[in-house]
Amino acid sequence: MEKLIDLAYIVASILFIFGIKMLGRADTARRGNLLSAVGMLIAVVATLFYKEIIDFKWIAAGLAIGAVIGGVWAQRVQMTGMPELVALFNGFGGLASVLVGWAEHEFGHRTDVVTLISIYAAILIGGVTFTGSFIAYLKLAGKMSGRPTLFAGQKAINGLIFAALLILGVYYCIQPVAWVLYAIIVLSLLLGVLGVLPIGGGDMPVVIAFLNSFSGLAGAAAGFVILNKVLIVAGCLVGTSGIILTIIMCKAMNRTFGNVLFGGFGAAGGAAGKAVEGEMKGISVEDAYYVLEAAQNVIFVPGYGMAVAQAQHAVKELGSLLEKNGAEVRYAIHPVAGRMPGHMNVLLAEADVPYEQLCEMDAVNPTISQVDVAIVIGANDVVNPAAADDPSSPIYGMPIINVHEARTVFALKRGKGAGFSGLENALFFRENCRMIYGDAKDTITQLAAQFKSGH
Repeated sequence: MEKLIDLAYIVASILFIFGIKMLGRADTARRGNLLSAVGMLIAVVATLFYKEIIDFKWIAAGLAIGAVIGGVWAQRVQMTGMPELVALFNGFGGLASVLVGWAEHEFGHRTDVVTLISIYAAILIGGVTFTGSFIAYLKLAGKMSGRPTLFAGQKAINGLIFAALLILGVYYCIQPVAWVLYAIIVLSLLLGVLGVLPIGGGDMPVVIAFLNSFSGLAGAAAGFVILNKVLIVAGCLVGTSGIILTIIMCKAMNRTFGNVLFGGFGAAGGAAGKAVEGEMKGISVEDAYYVLEAAQNVIFVPGYGMAVAQAQHAVKELGSLLEKNGAEVRYAIHPVAGRMPGHMNVLLAEADVPYEQLCEMDAVNPTISQVDVAIVIGANDVVNPAAADDPSSPIYGMPIINVHEARTVFALKRGKGAGFSGLENALFFRENCRMIYGDAKDTITQLAAQFKSGH
């Protein structure tokens, strides 16, 4: 039986690897997700055959309750709420690792150094992940300010808490007493809160990726605690892939990881760049139609505004109508567009936008000066030319989609407010940019209707 369980774990691990690989492409992501889910089912069933597990009632109850909650939640969540949902899932994964570490301390019989270190790591990483993810959820959901929360001595306090956790960890591995473990739990939870409070604005996608990585590492540590091979493998896969994604996103923002964690980007009173001169110029849907009707090359640049308006299907319809009219249509995706990694890719894939029309920033920028019309839907920082020409701007040096070089830009916004980071976008004041105010879905639908009616 033990050999069969190990064989099942190997099969599950292979499915995890292939599943994660398939998640890298929009056209295979669904199959990759299903493959990983099958791998996890095999791992769970195999684990239930361990001889230590005798009473299945609580396990069955947990599976049933979790399945109902997950199923209902998945059906009801809007795409605008997906980042918050991912944040909560990361947090619950961290909480599970904390509970595993605590249970092993209370009811386990192994006191070797490796086990004690694993318990400490599971609780430390899991605790930070749980409360950090919860703060990220509150920021993303608008239940607390999305701006960084800064106060005097904040970095020093965080440093002292981290130092205390290291000292307590060493002490716990030498003398594993209960009060030390509980102190580690409390300080880990506190560090998660204080660690995410100073992060906000455009850095939230990076935070989500980082916390996802932490949830994986916490799971791997829990795997060492209970000596479960497949949990170690799965946790390491999630942890490493999350770290890689975090690094990629930091590079896409031209910022270091330390700057994201400790920079307080978007804080009130921080640098906001030079004042933008001029005024935003509006355009009607009818006039915008005449410009699009003559266009031969059009790119859509989606942002969080498209998710809020749930406009992805309308965008796909307008794109198809433009193609029928003889235009080349592409969708330019910035790595940190939206509020979680791959947010825009998921939305456009849901609308069945052809994968080959999704273009990365580096593929679009070299020829963007030849684009007749660039349609920006709710994006802000990822198309802000201040990143290229304003050294005083907080986002200076960040690679952007250079839509300001297109012949004409239509910016779809609900109002004249700044983006999630709080920065004014110089693009909207350019001579080649015209604003179309209102709900993005309604605007796109009206443009599509113009094409259908022929005027």
